[in-house]
Amino acid sequence: MNPFRSSIYWRLLIWFCVANLLVLFLGGLLTRGFIEYTTAKEINWVGLGQGADQAYESGGTAALADWSTQQRREGIEATLYEKGRALYPIHLHSSIASSLPTWLAANRDTVLQPWPGLYVAVQQVVGNDGQPRQLVAISRTHTRLRPQTREKIFLAFQWGLSLLFIGVVGWWLARSVAKPVQALRDATRRMAAGELSTRVGRQGSMAHDELAQLALDFDAMAERIEALVAHDRSVLQDLSHELRSPLARLHLILDLAQRSTKAEEADAYFRQAEQEIGRLDRMTGEMLALSRLEGGIPGMNREQLELVELVQGCMAQAELEADARNVHLSLTSSKPVTVFGSALLLERALDNLIANAIKFSPEGGSVELFVDAGKDAAEFTIRDRGPGVPDAELEFLFRPFFRGSNAARADGHGMGLAIVQRVVQVHGGDIHARNAEGGGLEVHLNLPFAPPATTA
Repeated sequence: MNPFRSSIYWRLLIWFCVANLLVLFLGGLLTRGFIEYTTAKEINWVGLGQGADQAYESGGTAALADWSTQQRREGIEATLYEKGRALYPIHLHSSIASSLPTWLAANRDTVLQPWPGLYVAVQQVVGNDGQPRQLVAISRTHTRLRPQTREKIFLAFQWGLSLLFIGVVGWWLARSVAKPVQALRDATRRMAAGELSTRVGRQGSMAHDELAQLALDFDAMAERIEALVAHDRSVLQDLSHELRSPLARLHLILDLAQRSTKAEEADAYFRQAEQEIGRLDRMTGEMLALSRLEGGIPGMNREQLELVELVQGCMAQAELEADARNVHLSLTSSKPVTVFGSALLLERALDNLIANAIKFSPEGGSVELFVDAGKDAAEFTIRDRGPGVPDAELEFLFRPFFRGSNAARADGHGMGLAIVQRVVQVHGGDIHARNAEGGGLEVHLNLPFAPPATTA
């Protein structure tokens, strides 16, 4: 997975940048305030002037230059003026240089703040030689604080704020990640303990990131597992219920065979037992097929199929059964119709429909099959001439194990049409049944057309 496409990555990056910007902005403000108001003592302008005069009287201009250099290291630009002339030059802003003669001519001590963050002091000094001089000093702060100390304080504030904000943002991000992870962990444990209805749901911080998708996938998985388990339980209950009667009959038949005194009588019972075993085998096979289909696991390859050819093949297989009942099979089709699906599954569905129609047709009756290309789907219709189904039972016709009031006319256990419906649904189609005019049952199903073949 590309990390640059991860929403969690971008969320971490954005909040990391936000934390650093906050550190820079607030760190600068707090550091300046700390330096201005709480760090060091106020500059003693009088003492500063006396120190400058003593240096000049003791060593002249060279000593004053050394003293000025020392003050510059401590953040103060300072020198002495005598008769309006600087005894040692310092750098002055043009606006300060233009106003300085006026301040010097006033012959009084002055501390000015031309603009925020800059102080200018003019201090009257009288040396031991009686010569009046004036200290001119410029400082970025109103307190005496060495630049090295100021830098250390600034770095200390930056480090402290960095740790604070990174800790807060890291805690918030860790909590936003840990909370959904913990929810997923709890849900997994409950699921493993047998609570199949467990769902993670949407957590507060899980909006659009990968953890939200993981929670949705987990819920989808849990829902699917719950449905499959519930379905398997239902199939097991239905199968155990339906197998009870054949097993009871088989047990009775074998018991009668054991009590028989004649070989011919026992042989008849064994043939009955063989029929019951075959019935159980067919029922179990159909139940497993329906369970596999309802579980959404057909396990079959899909291909383009010609529906008319498929129906003709199924009719050929059913000819023997139809001839035994003297039932005539006929197919009407307008043109070739191509569908996309599993040949094995569709054959099973068509076989069940044709066998069901033959089973309920009267002796000498007919079963009519129609294949046509509808507007949006392929259409297949099969009609028999049997007794039909009561209207109140039509909605239950495709339910597993349902056997209507006419079921006594033929053998079966109510699985054939249920399998047909599920096969049609797996292929994206639909099926419905109705009583035809003039008698008999008509089953109509639609199957999507095959997509156009792509050329290389």
